[in-house]
Amino acid sequence: MRQIVLDTETTGLEWKKGNRVVEIGCVELVERRPTGRTWQQYIHPEREFEPGAQEVTGLTLEFLADKPKFAEIADAFLDFVRDAELIIHNAAFDVGFLDHELSLLGPQYGRLRDHVAGVEDSLVMARQRYPGQRNSLDALCKRLGVDNTHRQLHGALLDSQLLAEVYLALTSGQSEIGFDSPPASEDADGASVATFAATVLDPGLRPRVQVADEEIAAHAARVEAIRKKAGRCLWDPA
Repeated sequence: MRQIVLDTETTGLEWKKGNRVVEIGCVELVERRPTGRTWQQYIHPEREFEPGAQEVTGLTLEFLADKPKFAEIADAFLDFVRDAELIIHNAAFDVGFLDHELSLLGPQYGRLRDHVAGVEDSLVMARQRYPGQRNSLDALCKRLGVDNTHRQLHGALLDSQLLAEVYLALTSGQSEIGFDSPPASEDADGASVATFAATVLDPGLRPRVQVADEEIAAHAARVEAIRKKAGRCLWDPA
């Protein structure tokens, strides 16, 4: 199974107000393992940022002045995500913006879901697992032990890398995956194509919890009390 963890940065919060995508970042997983393939592109938005948006991303129109417009990178982006399942945090936001960008290119491009195998919203997953708690990407990184100390600003590729670790932790506990960052190169379309080596840490390096003898005895006593009252415990052999 091929999955693409995806994130975007935009000029504002609502595409319906004419806001545009300024960055796309993607990380590829195959059979739930990072392959090392990523796709990242800064995009000229053809409009100003809304107040506050630049502070979130650190991007400026001056920096984006020589970057391609979405029309110039749309085919390369769709080629990268084609037929994969997308993993997106708060998918309605990113999909809405990307659908809007595709609609500006003409009906022949359709919608994002026309090009991919499906979309999985990690925010919905997190809310189901942690109801009533904060489930932002930063909150999930802290809760699941994903190191995000290097995240000072929002960046689409960095956030995709963090989300990949969060997603694996949410779904199977595979949270100890690190991304090394060699210098990125540019493909023919000017997109940054970097290889990030994924390393699974040695389980022997994980901290081991030592349980005191009195805690073991208290647990055994509690289990025995349940056994006497109910007849058996759920984890007793059938």
